[in-house]
Amino acid sequence: MSLLTVDNLSKSFQVTGGEVRAVQDVSFAVERGECLAVVGESGSGKTTLANMILGILPPTSGTICFNGKELPAKRGSQHRRAIQFVQQNPLSSLNPKLSIGASVRLGLDTYKIGKKNQRWHKVEDALEEVGLPREMRRRSPSALSGGQRQRVGIARALACGPELLVLDEPTSALDVLVQARVLRLLNDLRDRKKLTYIFITHDLAVVRNVADRVAVFKSGQLVELGETAQIFQTPQHPYTRNLIGSVPVVDDAELELRNRLAKGT
Repeated sequence: MSLLTVDNLSKSFQVTGGEVRAVQDVSFAVERGECLAVVGESGSGKTTLANMILGILPPTSGTICFNGKELPAKRGSQHRRAIQFVQQNPLSSLNPKLSIGASVRLGLDTYKIGKKNQRWHKVEDALEEVGLPREMRRRSPSALSGGQRQRVGIARALACGPELLVLDEPTSALDVLVQARVLRLLNDLRDRKKLTYIFITHDLAVVRNVADRVAVFKSGQLVELGETAQIFQTPQHPYTRNLIGSVPVVDDAELELRNRLAKGT
């Protein structure tokens, strides 16, 4: 049984002059332990899809099932705890008035995880799991680097003991070197903790380092879904071919592929 199943999911918004169909009849499944990358340009429907999975937005039509049961429009604490979110901007996602430890502890207090007098210990354990020292819990977000703040965001999600992490452009605000370290951390955590990821991004160079499969979105529609290697080597949809053609080349095989795509062969 798949961990998450999306069936004929749609979301429309009423705007001046008519209706915008942000997500249109999308169906896919996410298997336990896999990383599914959701890629596409800005406005393709990626974030709207993520918000429906998280329960922030209700779908206009269609269903989302988790662990074989349909998720209600209004999520209970059990589902909110099981599906956690890592945001794009690590600074804006942390309350500047709270210490790092207090931010990580929020989920523990909200969902009443563990005994109250043991929660600071759990906070420190979560920080250590993402490669940060335990004493960092006393610092403020402004005292940390961008990479450290993103690790805190990941620790905050992990502290709740989730089954699924939805990561929305989690490395786009970081420089290339820090980005690589965070990606290695995410891969390691997925292996060690048997986590499942939905990785929202516009950057296919990142995708090939983290994803098992790729879902390509264009104008709210799922235009291609496949194994990462297949998407990079033999993309089927013209839009996917254009995306792949813009990815930085790292070896001779990709250079050959890029040349073929440019020629339309």
